[in-house]
Amino acid sequence: MTLAANLVPVSLAQLRERFGRVIAPGDAEYDEARSVFIGGVDRRPAAIIRPANSAEVAGVINLARDTGNELAVRSGAHSIAHHSVSDGGLVLDLSDMKALDIDVERRSAWAQTGLTAGQYTTAAAVHGLATGFGDTGSVGIGGLTLGGGIGYLVRKYGLTVDSVLAAEVVTADGQILHVDADNHPDLFWAIRGGGGNFGAVTRFQFRLHEVSTVVGGMLMLPATPKLVHSFVAEAETAPNELTTMADIMLAPPLPFVPPDHHGKPVIMVRLCYAGATAAGERAIAPFRALATPVVDLVREMPYPQIYQDEDDGHPLVALRTMFLDTVDEDMAETMVNRLHDSSAPMASTELRVLGGAVDEVPAEAMAFAHRGRSIVATVAAIYQQPDETAQHESWVTNVATALSNGASGAYVNFLGDEGEARVHEAYPGPSWDRLSAIKGRYDPTNLFRLNHNVPPRSH
Repeated sequence: MTLAANLVPVSLAQLRERFGRVIAPGDAEYDEARSVFIGGVDRRPAAIIRPANSAEVAGVINLARDTGNELAVRSGAHSIAHHSVSDGGLVLDLSDMKALDIDVERRSAWAQTGLTAGQYTTAAAVHGLATGFGDTGSVGIGGLTLGGGIGYLVRKYGLTVDSVLAAEVVTADGQILHVDADNHPDLFWAIRGGGGNFGAVTRFQFRLHEVSTVVGGMLMLPATPKLVHSFVAEAETAPNELTTMADIMLAPPLPFVPPDHHGKPVIMVRLCYAGATAAGERAIAPFRALATPVVDLVREMPYPQIYQDEDDGHPLVALRTMFLDTVDEDMAETMVNRLHDSSAPMASTELRVLGGAVDEVPAEAMAFAHRGRSIVATVAAIYQQPDETAQHESWVTNVATALSNGASGAYVNFLGDEGEARVHEAYPGPSWDRLSAIKGRYDPTNLFRLNHNVPPRSH
């Protein structure tokens, strides 16, 4: 076998001499290694390389550059747009790089980007510490952090990028750079929200926060437009220690949901109060008082248990993300009433209320460009049959259009393959120009293009 190369032919035998773990077509683990979390893609890379260290990462990057092969960088493979896998090119799979060095005294940790959020969180919890990631334990910390990171600690401790102290980045020319506020500050600015455009991040240094037990879990309430509006108002005025995420959806036929509520509109609220238990119960009481709960699973728990069990079924997903500054009753009515128009097994509008620590960081401090926005809203339909894609995409687009009402903005970690205009919405105004200039300095040939791409600007 020879890779499809523009410059230098490379055989599979040569690859296996240079790198410890190489998976290629015909290998028993190939199909599993090329699969990704979101279904609907069947890409067949020429080789999947799992480096053992940053030097091998640099070797893979040099190989892709010198041979002209497309390069995909994979951490946890949760990319909505399937950027974690190449069709015919190379996959730089970081999943074997899981070293985690926790400095309890200094409240910091160096973490390799093959780690998942759940693995990092479980290890840090031994010391009563945590870094805020997303809401899913199997997500790789690499891609999540590069896009921003909006999870269960966002209102108290900010985005994941707000806890990044430094990083190790392998750039398109194969250099291994230590990047922080004093070293390559332009690149440090860019990787905190600018995605995978600038190199392969092999390690992050994160700030750790004191978090042991939390008051959290799922609270399901019957959904009416008035109640959805009231929920958002409560979430916006809650203490910063309380982060909420809510899905407006039809109640699924799960064992813990009373049968008389199956198929009826509900708000499935996920709550996390990072603070004293008694104060957490007081903060959550207004949400319980909105209506008689359909399900109440909120309790005191060790922080790692906030991550829910996940389905490994590789679902198909139609999805649109946006930032909202308010949810009025007309918008809430759209969220509730349009649910019945969807034929998907699961359709929802998710609301992640921001504020708190997110707004304490200046908008120009890093590439994440949406400080001051109140809510991340995501309209989604999850389904199993590929021939139904058009109808589910239509439903999602119609609902998202009605909610956005012409407003712009996109959270890059929830962005699908939606074209350059939507990538511009993720990086609006001067952010785009600055990212493009930095891209031109560190990746002038756009080697790192399998992402929500910011094309390099020539100098």
